[in-house]
Amino acid sequence: AVSSLEDMETLFNGINLEQVTTSMTINSPAPVLWAFYLAMAQRLGYDWRKISGTIQNDILKEYIAQKEYIFPPRPSLRLVIDTFEYGTTAVPRWNTISISGYHIREAGSTAVQELAFTLANGFTYVQAAVERGLDVDQFAPRLSFFFNVHNDFFEELCKFRAARRIWAQEMRQRFGAKDPRSWTLRTHAQTSGVSLPAQQPEVNIARVAIQALAAVLGGTQSLHTNAFDEALALPTEDAARIALRTQQVIAHETGVANLADPLGGSYYVEWLTKKMEGEAYRYFQRIDALGGVIPAIDVGFFAQEIGTSSYRYQQETDSGQRTIVGVNAFQLPEEPALPLLRIDVSAERSQVQRLTELRQRRDPGRWQQALVQLGHAARASENTMPALIECAHAQCTLGEIMAVLKVEFGEYREAVAF
Repeated sequence: AVSSLEDMETLFNGINLEQVTTSMTINSPAPVLWAFYLAMAQRLGYDWRKISGTIQNDILKEYIAQKEYIFPPRPSLRLVIDTFEYGTTAVPRWNTISISGYHIREAGSTAVQELAFTLANGFTYVQAAVERGLDVDQFAPRLSFFFNVHNDFFEELCKFRAARRIWAQEMRQRFGAKDPRSWTLRTHAQTSGVSLPAQQPEVNIARVAIQALAAVLGGTQSLHTNAFDEALALPTEDAARIALRTQQVIAHETGVANLADPLGGSYYVEWLTKKMEGEAYRYFQRIDALGGVIPAIDVGFFAQEIGTSSYRYQQETDSGQRTIVGVNAFQLPEEPALPLLRIDVSAERSQVQRLTELRQRRDPGRWQQALVQLGHAARASENTMPALIECAHAQCTLGEIMAVLKVEFGEYREAVAF
């Protein structure tokens, strides 16, 4: 757990922040964790203009799929744009968002829905930043994406190709971006956790290799390969090593990473890319007809679309129409036992003790004043990042900071209309 500036300092003890890039998979509290990181860098004397990394910070997909939100969509979107604005001037090498389709796909969407909903979220962030007064060519080059990779080999690689084409076209035509870097869809990809069943888990090694190859051929710039024991536990060291070696074989032995768009020009690949592109635009039209992404969230559009797709997939699996090796076909009479990683529960107790000690020794005056200033910034529609960084220096905890924002913004309760 990273609950305070002190925890962040413990985590990065001995690591040169100007020589590594740090990725934080954090969403609703993303500005707070970023504030902890920046405050740590400041205390250690690092130049913010030389540090780099990514915060996921994609709150819209939380309402659509992952459901780890706290505040309503509009104030949450405002916090995201606060990070865009602050990062553009103060931390120019930082990717202040990773616009994520991964969680949309894991929730049960189709590949086309993942493509369309992710890019629709991206357009919403860009529009909000432009309305804040930011120059699109100042912030857009730092936008990044994060897509899922399932088992349908050609569909997955064409999804990446369609995403790049749509993003480049819309950034030029809709938002008037002139810098080629603003047109570039810079994306990370991760193989699909939900596609890796608990039955015959070693077979997942083959699934991960196929998914990873599809992502590389589709043009991903960054890749995470899941461990084969994904459905059972956090990976053991052996499982994590196999996942890493899968990437290394693709990178160093296959030659596919030496080419840009190696399947471009294939009749089927070009046809499928164009088909997925057209289907994505039809979704954009439906979302626009509802008033945009946030109104579509409010009426339950995304939940209904994903729920229907997920139910259809499960029906196909249960009926045997869709074959899943080891699950509904080619089963074993008895599953082999695997060594699993076990987490020592003492980690939780030691974290509680650290927080108790931190609260006892911090300056209560500075702590209280920092939280008051944060509440004022939230009410006054100021950029909240300076106040969050001061909260970090004052040793306010993550929970305390979020509690202040919860008072100012309220909590979100989903109302889905099916």
